[in-house]
Amino acid sequence: MLLRTFGWSFGITAAGLALAGVLWGWKGLAIVAILSVLEISLSFDNAVINAGILRKMNTFWQKMFLTVGVLIAVFGMRLVFPIIIVAITAKLSPWEAVNVAINDHDRYEALVTGAHPAIAAFGGMFLLMIFLDFIFEEREITWLGWLEKPLAKLGKLDMLSVAIALIALVIVATTVATGVPVHGGHGTIDKAETVLLAGVGGLITYLVVGGVSGFFEDRLEEEEDEDDDVSEDEGAEGSAPAKNGPTAGQVAGLAGKAAFFMFLYLEVIDASFSFDGVVGAFAISNDIFEIALGLGIGAMYIRSLTVFLVRKGTLDDYVYLEHGAHYAIGALSVILLVTIKYDVSEVVTGLVGVVLIAASYWSSVVRNRRLGEGSQESDDDKTHITTGV
Repeated sequence: MLLRTFGWSFGITAAGLALAGVLWGWKGLAIVAILSVLEISLSFDNAVINAGILRKMNTFWQKMFLTVGVLIAVFGMRLVFPIIIVAITAKLSPWEAVNVAINDHDRYEALVTGAHPAIAAFGGMFLLMIFLDFIFEEREITWLGWLEKPLAKLGKLDMLSVAIALIALVIVATTVATGVPVHGGHGTIDKAETVLLAGVGGLITYLVVGGVSGFFEDRLEEEEDEDDDVSEDEGAEGSAPAKNGPTAGQVAGLAGKAAFFMFLYLEVIDASFSFDGVVGAFAISNDIFEIALGLGIGAMYIRSLTVFLVRKGTLDDYVYLEHGAHYAIGALSVILLVTIKYDVSEVVTGLVGVVLIAASYWSSVVRNRRLGEGSQESDDDKTHITTGV
């Protein structure tokens, strides 16, 4: 199963590193390899979050996530998106932006770095909403119960997460976004308006894409519940199937819509996670193709890991992993917003996610051992009673 899930990742890694060696020599090969590791370390929590969503989707959409989704991730987010950002912020035509990216690496780096406040505000707000909606939701299993249970009660207030996100955005725009250093260290610039607009854009994107996918998912569940009720009634009464019930085609259509919008939601999440990697990659290289190839290889592993977690049922076995990943998302959203003005090392960003995921994994292991011991003690008690020993 491991080879079947990660086979494409291994193959693309071998081909990508070989291509890097041919095009850019040993130095280029090393840079691509480093960028791949950077992407994996920064996005491990992304795989856990994606797995929580992907397990609701059928095999077809899981394959779409690994094929079409990878093309979007590699060519869309790591290659095309930065060029679009450069074209918009520098007021260049797409062809001029492509020319700058290929032939003027220093200017391209400066333009992408200059667009970082808008990118960080958009991605930071989107990720912050994911974290807030998770932490304010009431759930049976809690990891940090002393924190999560009170917050779940507060979450009963409508639109609380939106209100908090907007307050955070206003604070960032009026503090962090003022006096942003210009690339190269020559003076500062006020980015408050840019950050506000981009942050609101991230918030609206989350509400629209997440809301639509949630709507179709709820509709699908309602239709399936109605089908179950109708089947039970028919079984009890021995009557013919009801003509007004939903047909198999209708249910499949609703499932398709739900899966499609969840797929879009997954791609936006991946985009938000990729922002820090794309900008941070310029600390290693300013060659657009080296960056795209290195980050693309890393993105492929994250997608394979996502599918692996789904097929192995890891999130069901280690119930706190989702909690740890969402806390990592909350930390990443704060880091993204802070980087509007201040430099934060990619090492710090990666370590925060790894530590939180590792802590939640260990807590899950301890919980499983405790439950296993309790089950064993219960079986021993039953044996004692039965045998009279």
